[in-house]
Amino acid sequence: MKYSIVVASLLLAFGAASAFAQTTTANTVQRDVNQQTRIETGLKDGSLNTREAGRLEKEQSQIERLQAKDLKDGRLTPRERARLQRAQNRASTDIQQAETNKAKGNPESASSQRLQADVQRNVNQEKRVEQGVQTGTLTNREVGTLERGQAHVDRKESRAARDGHVGKLEQAGIQHKEGQQSDVIFDRKHNAKNRKG
Repeated sequence: MKYSIVVASLLLAFGAASAFAQTTTANTVQRDVNQQTRIETGLKDGSLNTREAGRLEKEQSQIERLQAKDLKDGRLTPRERARLQRAQNRASTDIQQAETNKAKGNPESASSQRLQADVQRNVNQEKRVEQGVQTGTLTNREVGTLERGQAHVDRKESRAARDGHVGKLEQAGIQHKEGQQSDVIFDRKHNAKNRKG
């Protein structure tokens, strides 16, 4: 009898820890979605120019690399969560400052529209990752792998935009990387691995 109570208690504690880990991972991915959406909105309304958006994408890339590193073992420790939250808070402040400074973008320019389309795809892909976390079709390790892939996409966008102009060839390179990442997201969401709990 005592043995079954101990086992049941352990299973309940493991389930609660697993649910907490899932919620924490979902929260960090949701912040990615929110920040990418803010960058896209800033490009569309002209409060961000292409160069500023490129700098912000570089920062997003660094955050996603940190997420990938922290989720490599399948969990986020309290220390990792705090470090990630600080990085995301800094990025949020940087987005706000860039949106409210005197530099303005031209949302109608071909360069801005190219970057707008690429950032919109970031939003969509981060939403797919978040949905996979919420439904249990992605493990934390898989989320880490996908965030590493998103970091590569963001870095490519950052490099393309650093001179304030995203050309057609640069966009083609970004879209190629985004297509590869989309395939990886699909594969990871539809493999046999599922979250426990």
